[in-house]
Amino acid sequence: MTIDAVIYDFGGVFMGSPFEAMRKLGDEKGVASEVTLDIMFGPYGDDTDHPWHRCERGELDLITAREEIRLLAAAQGHEMDLFEMLKYIGSDGTVRDPMVDSVKRVRAAGLKTAILTNNIVEGRDFWRPMLPLDELFDVVVDSSEIGMRKPNPKIYLHTLELLGGIAPERALFLDDFEGNIKGAEAVGLLAVLVEQDPTSAIARIDELLASVASEASE
Repeated sequence: MTIDAVIYDFGGVFMGSPFEAMRKLGDEKGVASEVTLDIMFGPYGDDTDHPWHRCERGELDLITAREEIRLLAAAQGHEMDLFEMLKYIGSDGTVRDPMVDSVKRVRAAGLKTAILTNNIVEGRDFWRPMLPLDELFDVVVDSSEIGMRKPNPKIYLHTLELLGGIAPERALFLDDFEGNIKGAEAVGLLAVLVEQDPTSAIARIDELLASVASEASE
């Protein structure tokens, strides 16, 4: 199997996972991470009207989302502040250099690259400066800019179209959330789950690059 493009999530791929931040907040509050996830992010593998989903689609500002999530937590007997979770996301601003190096290898092999991130308007000034986006990616798709979020099938197809109409089966997608992986696979993308240690995901990219090189030499 060979590919023409690699599409990367941002959080959890190039830096620590927001879901790890959720676990840390749960530990601080003495609440199971599954409960924290449900309150803060809602059913993340679906595209719903949860305040965070609306925020990621650019339909709701962060302050309003914070208040609505606080009320959701209170209804379940918990005190939780969205900003407490965000501080954990921002506490480790370390970029994963091996993943950046992987992008460089992908581009050197002649493949197209994209970022496809569920993000919020207020987060742009935080995450965008962390990478030289213009040097590394042909396309950057931010859910809050286009009013769609993963795992809506349309956002994957939109990204492929921006890349020049690449067929889903000719693209690889990387993400740290299983629900987004399933959404990508549902439209025909090859997808790899990125774990806390991204080594295996990077190895999978290199395997596919080897296939591309082999195809080119035939």
